Amino acid sequence: MQTLKILITGVSSGLGHALAELYLNQGASVYGCSRRRPEDLIAQGLEFESIDLTEPDTSATAFEKWIGGIDRWDLVILNAGKLGEIRDLADTPLDDLRETMEINVWSNKWLLDALFAQSESIQQVVAISSGASRSGNRGWNGYGISKAALNMLVQLYAAEQPGTHFSSLAPGLVDTAMQDYLTNEADAERFETVQRLREAKGTRDMPDALTCARQLLEAFPKLLNKPSGDFADIRKM
Repeated sequence: MQTLKILITGVSSGLGHALAELYLNQGASVYGCSRRRPEDLIAQGLEFESIDLTEPDTSATAFEKWIGGIDRWDLVILNAGKLGEIRDLADTPLDDLRETMEINVWSNKWLLDALFAQSESIQQVVAISSGASRSGNRGWNGYGISKAALNMLVQLYAAEQPGTHFSSLAPGLVDTAMQDYLTNEADAERFETVQRLREAKGTRDMPDALTCARQLLEAFPKLLNKPSGDFADIRKM
């Protein structure tokens, strides 16, 4: 039986770190990229490359070189993302929106293009999306826009690459550094979703990253039973 080959973006912390840890513990061959080095995962055997998703001109070349010679992937998890500040769209600078789109959408294009150019087989691609891609809740500006665009990016690649199964998946609430910002700093009086997040923090409705990652490991094979390109929410699976 072949060892699973898995690629995860955004492995330095949060959900990406937890997913990499679990797959390494299962004996998979895990490749991870992020800006910061996750020394604990590297010590466990993670194949790591420092990649800055905001710098496509240099990072795309580095990524292509790093994955060169790897002819198959069992699972690619496009996890890296930027939340940005919770505020009204009218108050959000264009430069901030552009960076959010660069990380949450366009980086996944050049990552996928490089993977398909160099790999003979990619079984499954899962892009970590969000309920914010559908809700249109006030304050989520660039994050909601970019995750909605990510859903469509996944759908379009699914049509172009019929040999690979694609999904965009909302993981639900996860207690990470992103939630620390949302529950401690964001304006709960202006943005009602922030108040709901504060009420969920510390409860079963907002599990920690490792607990959520375990749920995702169970969900990924189930996604293969859905049409390629679909959006799914783990809370409804």
